[in-house]
Amino acid sequence: MYLDAAFKSAAESQRVPWQIEDVIGDDDVLDFSRPFLPEALARASSLTALDADERLLVNHIRAHEYLGIFGLVEEFILPFVLDHARPQLGDDDDRTRALLQFASEEAKHIQLFKRFHTAFEAGFGHACPLIGPPAEVARVVLGHDPLSVALTVLQIEWMTQAHYVESVRGDPDLDPLFKSLLRHHWIEEAMHARLDTLMVEALAQGRDADAIESAFAGYLEIVAYLDAGLDAQTEINLGIFERAAGRTLDSAGHGEFLSGQRQAARWTFLGSGMSHPRFRATLGQIAPAALARLDAVAPAYF
Repeated sequence: MYLDAAFKSAAESQRVPWQIEDVIGDDDVLDFSRPFLPEALARASSLTALDADERLLVNHIRAHEYLGIFGLVEEFILPFVLDHARPQLGDDDDRTRALLQFASEEAKHIQLFKRFHTAFEAGFGHACPLIGPPAEVARVVLGHDPLSVALTVLQIEWMTQAHYVESVRGDPDLDPLFKSLLRHHWIEEAMHARLDTLMVEALAQGRDADAIESAFAGYLEIVAYLDAGLDAQTEINLGIFERAAGRTLDSAGHGEFLSGQRQAARWTFLGSGMSHPRFRATLGQIAPAALARLDAVAPAYF
């Protein structure tokens, strides 16, 4: 009864709708004289081998990665939410309406990020490849227990909230267009975090401790898989940087770039979600013993 009432509340909640054209139109351009990501996420200032212009370049590359990785994970979140809703499609209930709205908004976000990618490359002047392909990433992630996937999605949803509230919203130096894009994404992800919390609770219902522990182990496997992908993306980003900067870093510069930016990506996409109080609260509710395991692995991503 609690979950039914919660899904009804989610389905009936009122949000201001927005369309992609409200956020970034065909004629909108990004201001490459300004940073796109807050320094707390980009962590470019620690790259001592680079000058100020080159550190701004890294900020832009990381911003492209930021939305590109979000687009990548949305590609597995969308089918996951639809799979969760599908068994209930015969019932026109609040849970189905809420989940279908969730899926519709995730599909919109995928298109929003593709629009940004086009605008970014037009202004940046260099190709910016991303890891993938998305279908393969989705295949690997969705091959795990649905509760493992739901925990991964919940971590992602709460990290999105933390990034905007703690780092983006109060930063006056960021490019206004990119900041607006993050704000619009945040608006809808706030409800998605709530809905995914309900999904985690529903998937955990009726499971014994061993089954939940197995699902948590699957969640950690997904985290390790995503972490390996972030390592690969950092290598790609180094190549993008050197092409755009017109110079090749020496071995010390390479090492500094890779180590610093790998850890920045780990914090951005993994550590900031693992440490979010709301994610920890939900995990502690369904699997109190798992919190100790999370605390043991999480510092590697800070």
